[in-house]
Amino acid sequence: MAPRVSRRGLLGGGVAAAGVAGAFATGRATADAPAAMTPAAARAASYAFRGEHQAGIVTPAQDRLHFAALDVVTDSREELVELLQAWTVAAERMTKGQAAGEIGPVEGSLDLPPDDTGEAIGLPASGLTITFGFGPGLFRDAEGRDRFGLADRQPEALQTLPHFPADNLDPTRSYGDLCIQACADDPQIAVHAVRNLVRIGFGTVSVRWSQLGFGRTSSTSTSQDTARNLFGFKDGTANVKAEEDAALADHVWVGGDDDANGAWLAGGSYLVARRLNMTIEVWDRQPLGDQENIVGRTKGTGAPLSGGEEFSEPDFAMPGRGGPIIPADAHVRIVHPDQHGGARMLRRGYNFVDGSDSLGGLNAGLFFIAYVRDPRTGFIPIQNAMAKNDALMEYLKTTGSALFAIPPGAKPGEYVGQSLFA
Repeated sequence: MAPRVSRRGLLGGGVAAAGVAGAFATGRATADAPAAMTPAAARAASYAFRGEHQAGIVTPAQDRLHFAALDVVTDSREELVELLQAWTVAAERMTKGQAAGEIGPVEGSLDLPPDDTGEAIGLPASGLTITFGFGPGLFRDAEGRDRFGLADRQPEALQTLPHFPADNLDPTRSYGDLCIQACADDPQIAVHAVRNLVRIGFGTVSVRWSQLGFGRTSSTSTSQDTARNLFGFKDGTANVKAEEDAALADHVWVGGDDDANGAWLAGGSYLVARRLNMTIEVWDRQPLGDQENIVGRTKGTGAPLSGGEEFSEPDFAMPGRGGPIIPADAHVRIVHPDQHGGARMLRRGYNFVDGSDSLGGLNAGLFFIAYVRDPRTGFIPIQNAMAKNDALMEYLKTTGSALFAIPPGAKPGEYVGQSLFA
């Protein structure tokens, strides 16, 4: 096998950049997935906004994403609640394929701004889901102020994520008081949703950062094929699926007794967002065998290097030439649930390409999104292990990071997040 070309060697040294736990998932047996919806069916699909849990978590992952993190610019609790109420109404309308407001984009007075921006006129719902979350700053700001009387309701697990080894975070792409995750099978529908929610929030919130994504990198249902990331490997093989009720209860949904301060979060989850820049050009120079050894899977079928098919469990004890057939620093080994007390997560990541950087390289990678019951056990230890020992880290650079508490779904007559303010 040809020697691996190190990114450090190509770029003249430097520190290995940070990655995300489970970003190129481990092996976990599941049934073969039937074919996904046709494009026409996906565009016609719609998902209920209201329910026990927010849509956009176990919903079959759509093809497009618009994610936005926002800062609250008011100190008024009443204005914040009014915004969440208005967002609930608009989100429920848009997920049905309706305009954001009751009047619509062209039906109102010519002397007033319309209550919908209009770029979705004539387009179906396209499977739109809108998911809202609360960041640590909503409970205590950077100076420790309790702006909204919520400090005593901040869950212990809802803290700014630690700075992992070799993180290279951009503060303008990290953190936030609130988040909106809009997923759809039409990019214009996802953009329309976030655009109108931001418009409704003018004067109460401001956008801190946002990210567009395409080509889901995870499957959240057994009805979906496993997708590929920009390194060309199948991604999300071991993802928790919507059909795994027991796994969702164990690893995704917050329990009523999980946190004394966070009883309001029961039935919700925690969303981890990490922006992973891939060193695409360096990766593309690696021999195929080295790429497979780094990941621990074959590039074509996604099967573990120990043999079998995509969903076969890896055999980490199988010997190979000069060591185990799955190398000690292979990604699939480092993040496997057996290495972390069985911890699993539900991922909804997306590819992104944001043009080129200042050096002429592709500004591209994976916008990692994971839902976990408790980030202290379901994400942080896995990420630490990956950052310290995973061979894949040489080709990743984490430039954004955030954690949000995702409240349970809004039942009829409720607004999203009402349990926090009750």
